[in-house]
Amino acid sequence: MLLHILFCLCILSISVSAQDPFADSLKSLLSNAKEDSNTVNTLLNLSKYYLDSKPEEAKQYGLRALDLATRLNFMAGRALALKNIGAAYYFLGNTNTTLDYYEQSLNVYDSIGDLEGKAMILNNFGTVYYMKGTDDKALDYYFKSLDVAEKIGNKARIVTAYSNIGNVFHNKRATTEKALSFFLKALNLSEEIDDKNIIGGLSVNLGEIYLELNKDDSALFFFSKSLIAYENTINMPYPLRDMGQFYAKKKDYKTAIKYFERAYEMAKKFDSKLDMAQALLSIGDAYAVQNNFKSALPAYKEAEKIAANIPAFKEMDDAYSGLALSYSKLGDFARAFNYQRLHSEMADTLNNQVLIDKLTTLQNNFEIQTRQNQINLLTKDKELQQLELSSQKLQKEFITAGLALIFIIAVIILRNNIHTARVNKILDKQKAEIESLLLNILPHEVATELQQTGQATPRYYDCVSVLFTDFKGFTKHADAMSPQEIVSELSTCFIAFDNIIDRYNLEKIKTIGDSYMCAGGIPTENESHPRDMVKAAIEIREYMRTHNEQRKGMGLLPWDLRIGVHIGPLVAGVVGRKKYAYDIWGSTVNIASRMESNGEPGQINISSATYDYVKEYFLCTHRGKISAKNIGEIDMYFVDGEIAHLKQIGHLTSTAAIDLDK
Repeated sequence: MLLHILFCLCILSISVSAQDPFADSLKSLLSNAKEDSNTVNTLLNLSKYYLDSKPEEAKQYGLRALDLATRLNFMAGRALALKNIGAAYYFLGNTNTTLDYYEQSLNVYDSIGDLEGKAMILNNFGTVYYMKGTDDKALDYYFKSLDVAEKIGNKARIVTAYSNIGNVFHNKRATTEKALSFFLKALNLSEEIDDKNIIGGLSVNLGEIYLELNKDDSALFFFSKSLIAYENTINMPYPLRDMGQFYAKKKDYKTAIKYFERAYEMAKKFDSKLDMAQALLSIGDAYAVQNNFKSALPAYKEAEKIAANIPAFKEMDDAYSGLALSYSKLGDFARAFNYQRLHSEMADTLNNQVLIDKLTTLQNNFEIQTRQNQINLLTKDKELQQLELSSQKLQKEFITAGLALIFIIAVIILRNNIHTARVNKILDKQKAEIESLLLNILPHEVATELQQTGQATPRYYDCVSVLFTDFKGFTKHADAMSPQEIVSELSTCFIAFDNIIDRYNLEKIKTIGDSYMCAGGIPTENESHPRDMVKAAIEIREYMRTHNEQRKGMGLLPWDLRIGVHIGPLVAGVVGRKKYAYDIWGSTVNIASRMESNGEPGQINISSATYDYVKEYFLCTHRGKISAKNIGEIDMYFVDGEIAHLKQIGHLTSTAAIDLDK
């Protein structure tokens, strides 16, 4: 899957027709226009408008804008014209000329002190080198663009740089984690400036990386986020196709084809020919992998037709390959042979173009090296003479200076080693303290991800148990106690609760006033969490019973605790940027809270969903229903106790015991 590059060309994503109202209105302005800066801007708008559809025409408008801007000494217009001309040459396939015009544009931006323009053109330098496969130069220019953007605080340019740096790092498997880090930084910043287009592109990129890493939940989360950002725009086919690929990977081809068909319809709506062809190829591939070649054929044929009209050579090649395979499987070997021949010819064409690009690069490098060698020959004799005259003098000076330098370096190294050992000891201690503090507020897996990537990706869980507790009549207690006594009493209870849920591998989420909240089955999923949660609830209830007996013995009022439990799906993740907090969201949390608020003091009130999970292990009493928003009525049960324990102490009848043994 190809990650989307943010190329600062200011291209309008509109298909250009023979009679285009927008272009015609711009052209009409030129008919009676004066030679002023407004005319330069009109020419520049026409130039950028035609960049990705008619690059030769875009170049001509750029050249006219450059000529007029030069005569008017309109430097900002001159810089933008040079950039647009370079971009037109890029789309025409002449990257060397592109770089030449970009260099001229950069010089103009430097001369007028336009840092925003400089950041933009440095980014475009990086993108050209990225497309040429020269990752080291691409990365160098992207970081230069980032430095300038950060100096002027231009968040849009910073986002662009972060994203494109991430693309370069993603080229190598070993630097995938760095790529994720930069993409997540870019996404956070793009959400601050609320740029839907960039949010959509970054989310698609993140989803594709997570899909490659087999982190399917995270991939689905970001694909869905991209769909929301790109909703009803020309870019929507990207995430729709990726959603299709996600379900195809799961072998849910029916759902995959639905997403591919939606991608095709959206591309058709915006007349985006390339997206239409790619969506049709995906449909054909989905049918082909199921050996349904009769259904694959129409998709491949339509894709070939659209790709040939663009033209899009890679998509044509993929269509030929699909048609050859389909006709072969259907027994039409004559057509299969014809399309296989076209596929081979197209593959040769694509390979030859790659070879031509490599030869051009090699030739340019050879010419540069040749010129450098000629310069070296002209200066060689003079340099040799100078070296001969000064060599004896330099030898003496170097020996003396060398001895002194060796002594100084030895002293510095010794001092630095002592200092480094002290600093490392302090840093190791601080690191251990920070990691310990982080583990106190976040689950181990989440804390590790946060330390490694700087981000913690939200995750969706199918089945999580959630427990809420709350003290009935807390306000009455609070009015009769000092603030110190209230905090001390709550702390005593909550520390006991913490110890109990730790024994059952449950995760404390948070406390809110006198309410305590924990969850089971996250962040590490397991199958025992429903039973563990109810056992923990029973222990909490037993602790409060013993604690209240002690309070009564001291002449104090008891604390009436209500406990509610519900099991269902939810999303969990880290919120905040300065004070991290691991939290959970979804209707499951709301229903668990309803279970608690509709319970009774000293009782454990569970939902029917929880009862279905634990009824084999705990004796429960049905107590009625409550109505939940968007869900309907939910049955509630009181947990009387653990069946095994009740059988031991003889609280179950023999009939009940026999039924349970069955």
